[in-house]
Amino acid sequence: MDEHAAVTVETVLAPVDGSEASARAAEYAITVADRYDARVHALFVLSREVVLGMDAGAVAEVDVAETAREFLADVVAHAETTDVAVSTSTAHGFSPVRKTHHPGSVVLDTADEVGADFIVIPREPSLEAAEVLEKAAEYVLGYASQPVLSV
Repeated sequence: MDEHAAVTVETVLAPVDGSEASARAAEYAITVADRYDARVHALFVLSREVVLGMDAGAVAEVDVAETAREFLADVVAHAETTDVAVSTSTAHGFSPVRKTHHPGSVVLDTADEVGADFIVIPREPSLEAAEVLEKAAEYVLGYASQPVLSV
């Protein structure tokens, strides 16, 4: 292998779910993007409980949107200490009607949609109720066509 061959990374996908583990993964994603002069796309993935709660009217969508917005704003603020541009989006991590719609598939579908060359996903288990992505990491590691850093 040519020791001068460079890895090209233009977009790093950072799926987040509001947990400390996902905040840490987003920091890694920003570091990777900074190293490769790339951008980051932060995807806030909503948990099964939140999606079902919104569907049942037990959870206010406005509150969920505000929580996601605040978390993603923190990711953007962290990136502002570098020259890394960050775009954001939010997605339902589960569907009560589509069995193939789960956090792992949402991450990989978003990676394709945004043209991600690299994915950084949290894997450390935590006791937080918001943890959605630790369960998806195994799926993403197994099926991603991009390099994946699981932290």
